[in-house]
Amino acid sequence: MGILESAQVALRALASNKLRSALTMLGIIIGVGAVVTLMSAGNAVQDFITDQFRSIGSNLLFVAPGTFQTQRGPGSAPSGKGLTNGDAYALLDPFLAPDVAAIALELTGSDVVSNGAEEAFLSISGVSPNFAELRNAKLSAGRFFDIGDQVAESRVAVIGPLVVDELFPENALPIDGQIRIGEVAFRVIGTLESRGGSAFSNDDNVVYVPLSTAQTRVFPSRGSRGDFQISVIYVQAASEDRAGAAAEQIERILRQRHEILPGEDDDFTVISQAEILASAGDVLGVITVFLGAIAAISLLVGGIGIMNIMLVSVTERTREIGLRKALGARKRDIRNQFLIESVVLAVVGGTIGVVLGLLGTLVIGLLASDLNPTLSLQAVALATGFSALVGLFFGIYPATRAAALNPIDALRYE
Repeated sequence: MGILESAQVALRALASNKLRSALTMLGIIIGVGAVVTLMSAGNAVQDFITDQFRSIGSNLLFVAPGTFQTQRGPGSAPSGKGLTNGDAYALLDPFLAPDVAAIALELTGSDVVSNGAEEAFLSISGVSPNFAELRNAKLSAGRFFDIGDQVAESRVAVIGPLVVDELFPENALPIDGQIRIGEVAFRVIGTLESRGGSAFSNDDNVVYVPLSTAQTRVFPSRGSRGDFQISVIYVQAASEDRAGAAAEQIERILRQRHEILPGEDDDFTVISQAEILASAGDVLGVITVFLGAIAAISLLVGGIGIMNIMLVSVTERTREIGLRKALGARKRDIRNQFLIESVVLAVVGGTIGVVLGLLGTLVIGLLASDLNPTLSLQAVALATGFSALVGLFFGIYPATRAAALNPIDALRYE
């Protein structure tokens, strides 16, 4: 009997016991459906986070005071000597840092922001005029700060869409509106398009003011050396493949300015956008694999169910096996037939599971509008292939047992 004929016999056997076959395949169906859904969702989350990081700018390096162990959050006093305006502008030296294309400065903090009776405790960021360009911040109305606002320490502000909702509930376009940050009055000159959360904060819920205004009027930040301190420096590398060289140049310049001796640890941190993306991808990859492994347990449970039902099938068809052997069927013919039946059972269950996984992927896309999950061909191939292997593995023992039956004893079996 050939493989095709054996497959046809297997399908007829499944059709003759529909309920039993369906219950047997249930574990495979759930396992494959869960694997496909979870891997598709995991890939969608990874793509979403990657897009979020890339939306904050291209070829960016982030320079922050202190290390991961010593930083105390936005608006807190930086550890060590901190970072200053002078540190930032030193990075623009074309001889010491030829791979640095541009920089933007930011000083962060929080305060009560009000508009008449409306008030909220919000994040405040003092930024340099080119911040919007480096961070890909797009305006929905008005304008961003220019060099004139920076030099004049103007009391002007650009606000995110959530700030508009909170402080101007009846005015969706508050250009030239007035807000107060603490006790200082500001005029709104622009509103930003929605960007959502990023690695650092929710950019939609931030009030941006000129850096010079923040350093003198909102969060006075002149350090012991007389220079204004800042929270972070955004550095744009000349190109993506030169980001590593730019990071080395930044470290060399800041170590020299901060008088850090050879062998001493840096009192600042330089992180590249690529490193953040790689770290996030690694974490999400591990989580996806872990969830997929949990879902694969259902496949093992389904495999045990297949073994159980195949053993029952061998018992029920003992006389059939004896008759086939008496007519000349060899052991391998009997073994192959039961193996194929086991694999067909698993593959049919896997196919239904793929359809279930597709439905699960569509449901996730409907429930999470920010995600765009798509059916992963890799997940489909992995789940279907693994289900076939499960059927093959758990069908070996029943098939071997069927092939080993003595034809005389099998014919006398009642």
